[in-house]
Amino acid sequence: MNKQELIGLVSEEVDESKESVNKVLDALLRTIKNAVAEGETVQLIGFGSFSVGDRPARPGVDPKTGEPIEIAAARTVKFTAGKTFKDAVSPK
Repeated sequence: MNKQELIGLVSEEVDESKESVNKVLDALLRTIKNAVAEGETVQLIGFGSFSVGDRPARPGVDPKTGEPIEIAAARTVKFTAGKTFKDAVSPK
């Protein structure tokens, strides 16, 4: 599902225009992105949590040459699914 399909489904679900749903979705995503970029954890109970993770430097291999290389440390975004979300994907 792409963004436009998501907007269409949400628009039908809440009986609002696609334009207003698009504005709300954009604001939601921008707010989550900004909060996580500042190091905050965004927790949506039942859905999941977005947070920052640190990946340490590690050894790797250049796929073209086979030579060993050092992969630099990086900050990354982590998403941890909430219980309700997990249960919906994999019911008991």
